[in-house]
Amino acid sequence: MTYTELQGDRRKFLALTGLTVPEFQQLLAPFDRSYERLFLTDRTLTGRPRQRFPGGGRRGVLYDPEQKLLFLLVYLKAYPLQTLLGELFGLSQSGVNYWIHRLLPTLREALDELGALPERIPGHFAGDPAAAGEDPRLIIDGTERRRQRPKNPEKQTAHYSCKKKTHSDTNVVVTDARGRRVGFLSGTYPGKTHDKRVADEAGIAYPPGAVLYKDTGFQGYEPAVKETCQAKKKAAPRRVDGG
Repeated sequence: MTYTELQGDRRKFLALTGLTVPEFQQLLAPFDRSYERLFLTDRTLTGRPRQRFPGGGRRGVLYDPEQKLLFLLVYLKAYPLQTLLGELFGLSQSGVNYWIHRLLPTLREALDELGALPERIPGHFAGDPAAAGEDPRLIIDGTERRRQRPKNPEKQTAHYSCKKKTHSDTNVVVTDARGRRVGFLSGTYPGKTHDKRVADEAGIAYPPGAVLYKDTGFQGYEPAVKETCQAKKKAAPRRVDGG
């Protein structure tokens, strides 16, 4: 799988990476700069000066920055087994593992440069430029993602989500209702943890005048905001027995 071949099929590109081609190009430049900052071309992995001129020797399958970014986005979007990802990109399983751990910090720095990373410190969220503004309208919700089943019986019980019928981790996110950007991401909790409990323990500081939309998973959660709005469940139709 190469970027040159994949960029011509926009639907497949979006399905595999989660980004459109223009969005990919927008992320590519800071990603390349971040990689060069983290891994100097005139130094080895151990930090020693290179004996060979940078770029010398055989080029790897992830030599180009486009290919590096494509590789990482496919991993994050589809989350395939490392063996399968190696088949797609012509790498061994150990090579896939090496590049994942090498490129994840690079992507994190690139997203931080673009201002796309959500706030992780609850007390700083009130001053986040994306959240603050005139009449901010925010949505709070819990998210769950599947994880490998823990071997420890106690951890199995904690991470088993009755709602998803699987083992999972949960986070709470706060999103701007207009811009649809995630402005805050809480810490990670076992999947069994209730959404309201995560929000209570996080102690999120909201911008002044914020209107917060929530679902029934946050019933009773009333932070210091201008107004909270909770959707009401539609009443079940009353059964009328004939006869």
